[in-house]
Amino acid sequence: MRLILADDSVLLREGLTRLLAEAGHEVVAAVADAPALLAAVADQRPDVAVIDVRMPPGHKDEGLRAALEIRARWPEVGVLVLSQYVEPHYAATLLAGPAEGLGYLLKDRVSEVADFLGSLDRVRAGGTAFDPEVVRQLLARTSHADPLSRLSPRESEVLAHLAQGLVNAAIAERLHVSASTVEKHVNAIMDKLDLPRDTGYSRRVLAILRYLEG
Repeated sequence: MRLILADDSVLLREGLTRLLAEAGHEVVAAVADAPALLAAVADQRPDVAVIDVRMPPGHKDEGLRAALEIRARWPEVGVLVLSQYVEPHYAATLLAGPAEGLGYLLKDRVSEVADFLGSLDRVRAGGTAFDPEVVRQLLARTSHADPLSRLSPRESEVLAHLAQGLVNAAIAERLHVSASTVEKHVNAIMDKLDLPRDTGYSRRVLAILRYLEG
């Protein structure tokens, strides 16, 4: 796939560029700040942009604000946030739009190259990829939401895995249960969250957004 990397760490950019090249991907631009990122996306239209949260000039939330702009201007470009930080407000805002082609991973928790490359593949294919810690922190902001209090502990666990972008078979493997059991939990989640069947939108996506909104 064609990728753009945005991170102010030269070492990280160089390391990821080599790693991705070895995996058969092409890094069409590697930039250090948000303005350069937006210019590169406008020029190159990559499959996925891999973006740090805090970049020059302010080292605050420039990367996430750039990610929001990319989602608005070029919705066909996948966005994978790769950062040391969870910024709940902007992360929730990012998820308020379409969830397809979106991911948020924490650098210090990406321990397997294969998992990282798999996350990129999912984002490129229009799926989602969320670190469990990102999901946990976002959920902590929404614990007051009444519909979510209806979920059992196991249903909450299944929904957290859905928010990470996992399909039913992968959730079943993680939880050591059958795929049919996961399907029953998913159906129960949809019903308890009062998600309509005739909106034209994926109920799974609506469930994730309902869980993460706040």
